[in-house]
Amino acid sequence: MSVNFAKCTSVLITGASRGLGLQMVKHLVGISDRPQKIIATARSPDTAQELQQIAKSHPEVYIVPLDVVNDASIEAAVQKVSSIVGPAGLNCLINNAGIGVPSDLNSETRDRMMTTFQSNTASPLFVTRAFLPLLRAAAAACDGGVMSVNRAAVINVSSLLGSVQLNWGETSVHRAYAYRVSKAGLNMLTRCLALDLQSERILCTVVHPGWVQTDMGGKQAPLTPEESISSLLSVVCALSEKDTGQFLDYEGKNLPW
Repeated sequence: MSVNFAKCTSVLITGASRGLGLQMVKHLVGISDRPQKIIATARSPDTAQELQQIAKSHPEVYIVPLDVVNDASIEAAVQKVSSIVGPAGLNCLINNAGIGVPSDLNSETRDRMMTTFQSNTASPLFVTRAFLPLLRAAAAACDGGVMSVNRAAVINVSSLLGSVQLNWGETSVHRAYAYRVSKAGLNMLTRCLALDLQSERILCTVVHPGWVQTDMGGKQAPLTPEESISSLLSVVCALSEKDTGQFLDYEGKNLPW
């Protein structure tokens, strides 16, 4: 499948300074059918050297400071993005920022559980809620168009490890209490958002990018960032009404909750 965002005027990606978020930016700027505005957020833009280099050579890339666990930072980001997208609003919000530290029953701590939940589960809710006025503006501009990233969409990046059903057998070897629980919560959050926003025809989908060779995934992972994101973005750009509230992998296959 090809990646075509030509009709999607604006895309915002959280956690774009490294890993899969950075790879999303790289892939989008490398295609001819890219969005007019690619908004990449980073907690510390000044230290995101690779992202800064991309923005210097691609005027369609805008870097916006955003710490997803800080309400003041979220509000400041909304104001900045509003000035970038204008009355056309924001077409696609990709909640990618997150953290993950392996842990088992004996090593897990209360602080790590709460920090992981704050970043991976609570933050996508509050970031989405803050950007809803811009998403609604984009949806209204389409005047009843079909659900898609070209209209208005929220894409939450989760993990297969968040599947309760699949936490058995082969996939149960990855203990990661805090990470698994936080991603299971993100999956439920996405379904809740999909139900609340369906009357406004704002698409909400949760996606699993695969096991990828990143700082979080490790070198033993079977997928490169390029392989994961090229496939994932081809799925995202083809999403429609049937996919809202669904849990999909990077190949577009439905995953069990």
